[in-house]
Amino acid sequence: MNNGYQPYPHPNHPVYNPYNPYNCYNPYQHPYWGYTPMHHPCPPTQPIRLKDYGPCPYVVNIEEATKQNDYYRIALWTGEYLQLTLMSINPGDDIGLELHEDHDQFIRIEEGQGIIMMGDSKDQLDFKAEVYDDYAIFIPAGKWHNLINTGRTPLKLYSIYAPPEHPRGTIHRTKADAEKHPGY
Repeated sequence: MNNGYQPYPHPNHPVYNPYNPYNCYNPYQHPYWGYTPMHHPCPPTQPIRLKDYGPCPYVVNIEEATKQNDYYRIALWTGEYLQLTLMSINPGDDIGLELHEDHDQFIRIEEGQGIIMMGDSKDQLDFKAEVYDDYAIFIPAGKWHNLINTGRTPLKLYSIYAPPEHPRGTIHRTKADAEKHPGY
């Protein structure tokens, strides 16, 4: 016996929404879509374990993982066609002048400030821009580039390479480690 209670409205029937003063009909077809948060409202209680999770499916709060990272570079996910690395650049330090001939690179700054420089040759870095929290940097294939930390705190960022730039499982605790093992 139904007693007139209908738990879910018919999918094509408009639903009254008392919380929307401008439109009396709920545009959501499912009763949960407009009412429950699509994210977890509480911050994580435990630190994120930093390691290479690729090529398995993986979901992470990238902002929290990036801010938590203290390694110069660590691969967080390496697949066949894409890689995500986290970096922490010390004040006054830089990534180092580099060139990726066959792929583009994306960098997002989560914390800190710096200067990005790019150009067609290592002696002519004619593109310069200041970068801060929440800035995105797009580096085309074939451009020499360097990112320098100009702040007083570590520059926390993540970088996406497609295809991967570093071997799966790469961990460079310091910039010196990265320079000792450039291919790793």
